[in-house]
Amino acid sequence: MEVKIGITDVAREVTIDTQASQEEVVEALRQAVQNSGLFELTDDKGRRVIIPAARVGYLDIGSTSARAVGFGAV
Repeated sequence: MEVKIGITDVAREVTIDTQASQEEVVEALRQAVQNSGLFELTDDKGRRVIIPAARVGYLDIGSTSARAVGFGAV
């Protein structure tokens, strides 16, 4: 699933492809805001992205289903 993270005072958004569900991503941000202050996600290749939770402007969470591609897609 693709997650786009908008960071305040940064022109470009951070895009991550992760195996986490929508609920897991939202809960990770909630916990970061309440507790640690650092929002952390791991992408499909094992790369960790850590952002100060107070700087997260928005999350754009993609759908959990993959789109069909190719000639057989209906």
